[in-house]
Amino acid sequence: MHWINDAVIYNIYPLGCCGAPKENDFKQEYRLDRIYGFIPHLKKMGVNTILFNPLFESTRHGYDTIDYFKVDSRLGDNESFKKLCDTLHQNGMRILLDGVFNHVGRDFFAFKDIQERGMGSIYTSWFHDIRFDRQSPYGDNFSYEGWAGFYDLVKLNLQNNDVVEYLLDAVRFWIKEFDIDGLRLDAANVMDVNFFKRLRWACRENKPDFWLFGEIVGGDYNRLANNEMLDSVTNYDIYKALYSCHNDRNYFEFAHSLDRECGDWGIYKNLYLYNFADNHDVTRLASIIRDKGLLKNVYTMLYTMPGVPSVYYGSEFGIEGKKERHSDDDLRREFDPNSYENPDTELFEHICRLGKLKHSLEALQTGRYKNELIQLEHMCYSMKTDSQKLYIMLNQSSEPRSVGVNTGFNGVLTDVLNDNTKYDCSGWFEITVPPMSSMILVENDGSLSIDFEYISEEVSVPRTISQLQPESEPELKPEEIVKGRYRHFKGNEYEVVDFAKDSETAEKMVIYRALYGDHELWVRPYEMFREIIERDGKKMRRFEKID
Repeated sequence: MHWINDAVIYNIYPLGCCGAPKENDFKQEYRLDRIYGFIPHLKKMGVNTILFNPLFESTRHGYDTIDYFKVDSRLGDNESFKKLCDTLHQNGMRILLDGVFNHVGRDFFAFKDIQERGMGSIYTSWFHDIRFDRQSPYGDNFSYEGWAGFYDLVKLNLQNNDVVEYLLDAVRFWIKEFDIDGLRLDAANVMDVNFFKRLRWACRENKPDFWLFGEIVGGDYNRLANNEMLDSVTNYDIYKALYSCHNDRNYFEFAHSLDRECGDWGIYKNLYLYNFADNHDVTRLASIIRDKGLLKNVYTMLYTMPGVPSVYYGSEFGIEGKKERHSDDDLRREFDPNSYENPDTELFEHICRLGKLKHSLEALQTGRYKNELIQLEHMCYSMKTDSQKLYIMLNQSSEPRSVGVNTGFNGVLTDVLNDNTKYDCSGWFEITVPPMSSMILVENDGSLSIDFEYISEEVSVPRTISQLQPESEPELKPEEIVKGRYRHFKGNEYEVVDFAKDSETAEKMVIYRALYGDHELWVRPYEMFREIIERDGKKMRRFEKID
């Protein structure tokens, strides 16, 4: 079994979630360190995989990439993100990044080279449809193809080998340096399929269980998700059915979509699809569903259907947010689970229970789906492996509904979603499902019981790396400075070349050279150079020896 079968994904749009400014002023900030404070919250939810939407250096929203090898300055630097990745891995969480390889921003180095050198640039073939006989909408002395008509997003030429190798080098870098576990491929439906073949090979060569999934809004999922290219895609068909079947009080829509995808004759039954109820591109579930009393039923479906469930940050609290015609700001707002006012605690605890069940029941990980009963406002479907079978029963009516199914089983059905209540079963089983609620009934011998006590326990909230370190770790103390390379806490690297004394005070000074830009020489008091500083509650050396 691949690790994705046991995954519960938490999807974060970091620039919004962490409160970054819309325009990158390139001042070094460490907003992504806020994610340390999410860890206890995510553990309660059973989250074991985090998907970060774009965090490469960009000009504005993250999808206008400037540098594929650098964390966005508004969020942190490579060193701080590496420590975050290490901490998340230590807490049993895998990391997926958003690979925006279809297009770049206008500040991307290769595009700027064309702006400066024109036809003399060696990068003219890196982009689609560069022409020097006309101007771009931005007034450049050449035209180019912008993704979907957005000319701040310059479409890359993925049939150019130099472009492909550059992008593959970037992916290898994030695997090697940060040990990431997978990628979301933005705008996958419009990308060159041969790129995905090479990407798959490069990723598996460096990490055999690496997971790739693509953003596809429609079309045939098998075109890109197969044994040669991607492992999975975004399941927009089910996304729509999840809320629409409740808004229209019509479970036939959901059943039809699920039967089409993963029933006995399902066209995607061999794929493990990426399922979601909302994300950074669509109106949040709590704003699109008409009766919020049905939110829990939506998440029951999300966690129990075949595929991997993904929760968009904040939606576990029932946060609202609407997609506007010219702005996604309402979908990408700042969020802290430890200080959010008026959370939907019932919804949150329901999702926590579903996370626990996802990890506890093999039928929810690798089970085969079957539609057992379908009516407009109530339904039952099963998930089955060779050694386990369970039934998901749902009622979206405001009245109780009787649901019956021929199980062919003699024993006990335990409702693991609702207090482990046990029911005797002798073949035909019928039960009254309360209004706007769901049940997960597992066939067993009567001994099955799932413990949910941890959900209500208070968990300390670590905020920084230093708080996550063992108490026995020795206190950070200043070290002797010697000649060699050092990294400043803001990320730049320098070389200590010599020492001197102040002519007036005889104070010892460090002479060091920048290893970037014009390699300027600098001088700083020895004690200041080696001092321990504190930033955002985290103690660190002002300069750290790196060789």
